[in-house]
Amino acid sequence: MTTLPAGFARHMVDWQKLHGRQSLPWQNTQDPYRVWLSEIMLQQTQVSTVLDYFARFLSRFPDVAALAVAEQDDVLALWSGLGYYSRARNLHRCAQEVMSRFGGAFPSKAEDLQTLPGIGRSTAAAIAAFCFQERAAILDGNVKRVLTRVLGYGEDLAVAKNEKQLWELAQALLPAQPADMPRYTQALMDLGATVCLPRKVQCEVCPVSTLCAAQAQGEPLAYPVKTRKLKRSSATLWLLWAVNGQGQVWLQKRPQKGIWAGLFSLPVFDSEAQLLAAWPHGLEAQYITPWKHVLTHRDLHLHPVRLTGAARQSPDGEGQWVDAQAWPALGLPAPIRQLLQS
Repeated sequence: MTTLPAGFARHMVDWQKLHGRQSLPWQNTQDPYRVWLSEIMLQQTQVSTVLDYFARFLSRFPDVAALAVAEQDDVLALWSGLGYYSRARNLHRCAQEVMSRFGGAFPSKAEDLQTLPGIGRSTAAAIAAFCFQERAAILDGNVKRVLTRVLGYGEDLAVAKNEKQLWELAQALLPAQPADMPRYTQALMDLGATVCLPRKVQCEVCPVSTLCAAQAQGEPLAYPVKTRKLKRSSATLWLLWAVNGQGQVWLQKRPQKGIWAGLFSLPVFDSEAQLLAAWPHGLEAQYITPWKHVLTHRDLHLHPVRLTGAARQSPDGEGQWVDAQAWPALGLPAPIRQLLQS
């Protein structure tokens, strides 16, 4: 039986007032559109990276209605470089469903928010807590780390029933007063992002160190426990960098499923022979030094080949010639953008 530390929520709320992050652009608002946008952008992405994207996104799409009527290509273009592009596609679909199903107003309950594309249980709880003061627990990676250490919860989180139990404990730790929910939720995020780190702990400045079971054991880095390892795969991709006499680049739109779904890209081939056969009119083959691009579950070994040719002769397959001043505004995978800018 896990013992709940008395006064945990109060310690967290009081600490956040004095030492938590206060000036991020998505804080100090109860606008669910801004909170939702920040929560989606911050998944797997550092705050420092998100800041510029968040500002640009709001400038282009100031509210959910503007995002809902946008073209998917425009959304992906603004997202280009943030990675995990399924987030952008779900963001667009979610905005459309908020308009069609909820009349343009985000629902106030986490249970209803979870029915929208791209919004999982923890994200739904964050929106509901920040904007509507619902007593709903968040449990992203940072929060799992904080709570397993504080509680000394050493069960394997790779086992579904154990994660379910941690959800129940997270709910039990919530402050009694709904008015405390925004600051409490922010406190958990701040503590996990700045103090209770994966490979380094700063117990001396932690507001709940005296309540922390892992600290008492002298083993904070032993938590959380998760044994299942993600299996990594790898793929070798040959990239056709075709340039015509006018300096235009041949780009294809990727399928809606699979790697770089929905983005514009250089044509991708499984082998050098397939690449060269796709544009026999290309001349002066320049083999760019290959490099490895690391995704969450896969390593991509990229082999670009730059060929030049006449504008009237296009590579095989669907695609289009794009002017040098036009392609930077398209939604491009980060490695393709880096290559074209080199």
